[in-house]
Amino acid sequence: MEEFIIKEDSKNESSILYLEGFLDAHTSIELEKAFEKLISDKKYKVVINFSRLSYISSAGLGVFMAYIETLRNNGGDIKLSAMSEKIYNIFDMLGFPILFEIYKTESEALMKFSAH
Repeated sequence: MEEFIIKEDSKNESSILYLEGFLDAHTSIELEKAFEKLISDKKYKVVINFSRLSYISSAGLGVFMAYIETLRNNGGDIKLSAMSEKIYNIFDMLGFPILFEIYKTESEALMKFSAH
């Protein structure tokens, strides 16, 4: 089974999660834990960097849906960045660009948080 790694960083008031490897039903629990920790720490502005993610399943996609409302209700959001074309096509096919802001680079996503 392919490995899944999450690294966390922060810039200004935003948290950045760097996803690497395979995000599927088995590994999505790790992402849920990362979101739970951010929420418990009252960190509601989250940028996800997908540059090193090689695969995402519907279970992985569901994690973003599970937490977006909580973050937005607390003045935050989830902004998605640095997706490969393969990962973007999965999000696009399921209509996620209507629900989430997707940026080519992490810095663009961070700038959107600082603009508000």
